Amino acid sequence: MTLKEQLDTKAAATKKVLASEKYNIMNNATNALAQSGITKNALKTGDTIKDFTLNNVTNNPVNLSNSLKSKRVVLSFYRGGWCPYCNMELKALQNILPEIEANNAELIAISPELPDQSLTTSEKNEISFQVLSDVDNKVAKDFGLTFKMPKDLQDLYTNEFNIQVDKHNGNTDYELPLAATYIINENGKIIYDFVTERYTERAEPADILAALQNN
Repeated sequence: MTLKEQLDTKAAATKKVLASEKYNIMNNATNALAQSGITKNALKTGDTIKDFTLNNVTNNPVNLSNSLKSKRVVLSFYRGGWCPYCNMELKALQNILPEIEANNAELIAISPELPDQSLTTSEKNEISFQVLSDVDNKVAKDFGLTFKMPKDLQDLYTNEFNIQVDKHNGNTDYELPLAATYIINENGKIIYDFVTERYTERAEPADILAALQNN
């Protein structure tokens, strides 16, 4: 089963069991984000990115340019370990990690969560690649990926789903990154991009591998 098929199955099951008013809040927020044109401002293939340093799950700094000295980097931005679609994506990426590395690339995942939260996510999904904490979405903002959760969605997550986004992220901004995956070459140039406003959609692992093999 492809990742898309897994995600679609999860989305259909969620819609079936979730009360209509709760589903509508989530769906309306997603549709509004799609209509906002936010992806037009996101970095795309051909753009050159800024260097950055972020802490990993053990609070050690990881510098992108150091990784790019000898290999390409696959960057995956995700919302947080509380997001089931993100966890499905992380597991799918873990499954193709040997092939990514065989194509002279390093896999790095980035979320706005604090390192302790990222550590939990990494352990839960048995992740062996770097998971970095982009606190306050500083890097995600440089990529043009950041949006603010609407108030009704904040309340739904907090009061109905018991998802404390503020505690996970260590701030009260309620800002999240779009689901996005990039491949960066040794010169810091983007050679593949996948950016979507719809959190139930993610880059297909086979497409990532094909981009690595063809660039």
